[in-house]
Amino acid sequence: MALYLTTFALGLFAWSFIEYVIHGFMSHLHTTFATPFHAAHHRNPRMVFTAGMWMPTAIVSALVFGIFGVTPATTIWLGIGAGFLGYEFLHYRIHFTRPVCALEERMRARHLAHHMHAPDAIFGVTNNLWDRIFGSEPDAARLAELRAAVASTAPLEGASNLRLVLTPWVYLTR
Repeated sequence: MALYLTTFALGLFAWSFIEYVIHGFMSHLHTTFATPFHAAHHRNPRMVFTAGMWMPTAIVSALVFGIFGVTPATTIWLGIGAGFLGYEFLHYRIHFTRPVCALEERMRARHLAHHMHAPDAIFGVTNNLWDRIFGSEPDAARLAELRAAVASTAPLEGASNLRLVLTPWVYLTR
């Protein structure tokens, strides 16, 4: 059991890096297939879910567990998937709800600062580890200034693009 908990935690940790790579390197620092999708989110933060990734992730997950069963390697994949789900949940909350605790408030302030004032920095949504490692975390004074600049930003109202997650056949008709 300890092995599976360890490999699941390793998957969660791997997700944090994958999130940073997709958001920072693939969406901001370099032009890739992810760039136009992420640019749409910056233009309209209601496009908060990575809706196009839900179906492929579910299919790959079903294949991985159907073929290999539960192994240490597949629990790493499970941890990555859980990280992705946690990211989606937190990203939605950041844009559409008021924070319920100090940690969520800090994460919200960082992400809104990225959206509104620092698109070339603060790429981590669920954590700031990789921003600190790769130098995209502003210094403490600048971060405090950015947090103050977004402190009064109200949560978004209205619908998100969640319906695209719940109705994946929309992609087949486009």
